[in-house]
Amino acid sequence: LPIVAKAFEMEIIPANSIVAQIGETLRLTCNTTGCASPRFSWRTQMDSPLGGTVKNHRTYSTLTMNPVSIVNSHDYLCTVFCDEKEKKEKSIKVELYSFPSDPIIEISPSLVAGEPVTVICKIPDVYPSDHLEVFLKKEEHILHEANFYEDASTNTETKTVTYSFKPTAEDIGKKITCVAKLPIANMNFEPKERVTSQKLNANFGPQNTIITASPGSSPMEGDPLKLTCVTESNPPPQIVWRKHLADESIQHLIENNVLSIPHARFTDSGLYICEVINLVTNKTEKATVDIAIQDGPRNTMISVTPATAVKEGETVTMNCTSSGNPAPVISWKKKAATGESEKIFKDATLTIKNIKSHDLGLYECEAYNQFGKEEKAVKLLVQVPPQNITVLVYPSENVKEGENVTITCSAYSNPPSQMVLRKAHQKKEIILPSRNGTFVLYNVTKNDTGRYLLDVFNEVGNNIKVIDIAVAGRLEKTDQMIPLIVAFSCVAAIAVPVAAILFYVSRKAKINGSYSLVKALRLKV
Repeated sequence: LPIVAKAFEMEIIPANSIVAQIGETLRLTCNTTGCASPRFSWRTQMDSPLGGTVKNHRTYSTLTMNPVSIVNSHDYLCTVFCDEKEKKEKSIKVELYSFPSDPIIEISPSLVAGEPVTVICKIPDVYPSDHLEVFLKKEEHILHEANFYEDASTNTETKTVTYSFKPTAEDIGKKITCVAKLPIANMNFEPKERVTSQKLNANFGPQNTIITASPGSSPMEGDPLKLTCVTESNPPPQIVWRKHLADESIQHLIENNVLSIPHARFTDSGLYICEVINLVTNKTEKATVDIAIQDGPRNTMISVTPATAVKEGETVTMNCTSSGNPAPVISWKKKAATGESEKIFKDATLTIKNIKSHDLGLYECEAYNQFGKEEKAVKLLVQVPPQNITVLVYPSENVKEGENVTITCSAYSNPPSQMVLRKAHQKKEIILPSRNGTFVLYNVTKNDTGRYLLDVFNEVGNNIKVIDIAVAGRLEKTDQMIPLIVAFSCVAAIAVPVAAILFYVSRKAKINGSYSLVKALRLKV
C-alpha cells in the first residue's frame, strides 16, 4: 500500500480560552503535525508586548508567562509556517482574575457595651473588582452589604468595607463574619467565595505567655533550633526576643513570635527572653527559656602555677578547663618513659606538693563527654641544683713533677651544670671554665702544688668541691717555658653538654703559683 503523508495541522493547548489567576504561572503550547520543519510566531491580536518567554522546539512552541500579570489579558495568536508554502494560525483568549486570600477583619476599639465599634474587612489583591460583593454578618444576621460594581480598577487592588454599630452586652463573644464573593459569569475558577470570622472580644492580655523550643532546649550543635513565643492577647501584641549575654548585657534579636536558628552553635547557648507587649492594654509579659547546645569538649586549656619550670621542693598546681555540654569530665595522665600514658588523677586541678625530680615530664589533660574528647599537654620541668657530685683524680692527688693529672667530675642537675676549676690563694686568679667536667693538667711542676676549687653550678644552685694536689720531685730543668694544657670533657646527668677547650700556658718555673693565658691556637687536644 502507498504511504499516505499526514496533513499539516496545528492546535493550541489549552484550546480557545484559559482562565488564570494573576501571580501564577501560565504556559501556552502551539503544537503541529504533518510538517517536518515548522516555524512559529506568537503575537497578540492588538500587537501588544507578549509579556512572556517563547521557546521553540522541533514540532511545538511554548509561551510562558511567569508570573501572569494584568498585561497578559489578551487574545494570543500562534502562526505556523510549513515549507514556506503553508501557513496556519489559531488564537486563545487569556482571561485573568485575582482572588488569592481570605478577607482580613479588624475590630476596634475594645468592645464595651453601648459604645460603638468599627468592623473593617479588607479583601486583598482583587481583580476585576467591579464584580466584588461583600457581606458583613453578626452570627447569621447580615449587618451590612457592599459591592464595587462601579469600580474601574485596571489592576489588582485591596478593597475595604467599613461598618460601625453599637454592640450590646449580649454581643460579647458573638461571631462577626466577612463574606467576599467574586461571581464572574463564564469564568471557571475556584473559590469564588472567601470567608473570615472573628469574635467580638474585649481587649485583654498578654497572659499565659510561654516559649516552646523545637526540637527541645538542649539540641545538638549544628541542628536547627526554633523558639516560638505563644501568648493570649487582644489585640495581637508586639513580640520582642532578647538574649542574656555572658557579660550580663542583653542582646536585642528580632521582633517576631518565632526565633529560628538554622544551625545552632555552642555560642547560641544562654537564656532567651520573649517580651510580649499589648499597646492597647499597656501591659507587658515575659517568658524565658534556657538553651544549652550539646557539644563535645572544646577550648580545653591548661594553666600552671607558679610556672612550668619550678625548683625542687616547691608546690605546683595545674588546672585544666574545658567547655562543652554536658560538662566534660576531666582527668590527668602522665607520659611514662615507655611513651605510654598512665592515668594518675581524675579532677580538673592537679596539685603536686614538695615536687621532686622524678615528677618532671609530660602531663596530659583529657576532657571527655559522650560527644567526644579533647586533650591538651604541658611539659613540667623540675629544676635541681647540682647534687650527687663525684670527683676522681687520676693517677692520684700526689704526683711527681712532669706527670699529667686528670680531674673528672660528674653531677646530677637540671638544667645541666657548668663547671669551672680554679686554684685557691692566687694573687692573679685564673678561672678555667668547663661544660663537661674533665680537666687534664699536663707536665705538672711543684708550683702546681696547692688547693684547687671545683665549682659546679646551674641556675638554681652550686656546689664546690676541694681538691688538694701535691707535686713532688722534678723531672726537667726549670728555666724553660713548659706548656700546661687544660682540657675538659663532660659527664652530666641531664644536659647534653657543649664542649669547649681553653688553652693556657703556665708561668716560668721560678714564679710560684702564678698562671697566665697565652695564645695557643696551634695546640689541639
